Amino acid sequence: MKILFFGDIVGKPGRDAVLATLPGLRDEYSPDMVIANAENIAGGWGITPGIAHCLLTSGIDVVTMGNHTWAKDDGVQVIADEPRVLRPMNYPPGAPGRGGGLFRTKAGVLIGVANIVGRVFMEPLDDPFRAADEFLATFGAKTNVLFIDFHAETTSEKVAFGYHCNGRASVVVGTHTHVPTADERVLSDGTAYITDVGMCGPVESVIGMDVEAILQRFRTQLPQYRARVAEGAGMINAVLVEVDENTGKARSITRVCRQS
Repeated sequence: MKILFFGDIVGKPGRDAVLATLPGLRDEYSPDMVIANAENIAGGWGITPGIAHCLLTSGIDVVTMGNHTWAKDDGVQVIADEPRVLRPMNYPPGAPGRGGGLFRTKAGVLIGVANIVGRVFMEPLDDPFRAADEFLATFGAKTNVLFIDFHAETTSEKVAFGYHCNGRASVVVGTHTHVPTADERVLSDGTAYITDVGMCGPVESVIGMDVEAILQRFRTQLPQYRARVAEGAGMINAVLVEVDENTGKARSITRVCRQS
């Protein structure tokens, strides 16, 4: 089976790029499941009910989030009510929504999907490694195909997390830095891994944000130069993973990059 995953969707340029390229990618790769990280989709921060509905009715099966999960007030209710929108599962008990879910492809194959956030240079949430253990044990009793979006800052934490899940998760993809890494591979015990998928967002930007605003902020350190989503043509960064649904082991992982 094939899983297509889109890295962090940034603002309207990223959303438009994903929606424009998805039909062609479906024709080209015939994915059984499409997953997308959308924590930056609403003007750069968070998600809204309208955007969530747009994604879920346009061919994306599951949406994952990250450290900007709660950025939009009206997005909290979407996360609480919509089982296909996952927030990081290592938020403390009592947080709205769910961090993992079990989803069925049209062919009837069950896929366990989790969203977990790192702790290094991030908010001090619960242990992501223990959260992964909980997800893998609980959902591994129901299906062999297990997918984790690990939303984290540092390469070291991400690589360590990949090895922690090696042989137990089918796929571990890193998100958050918006810059794609060239280390996609299948680890020794069958887990497909990449440190960061990259973003879906404006091409001419600083990780999705307006270039001049970010340059002024770095040059002056003045707070009035606030980050805002850049305009212009968009691009997508994604990965296509092939998994043996009988064993849960990955066969391949391939980066997919396009400009819309």
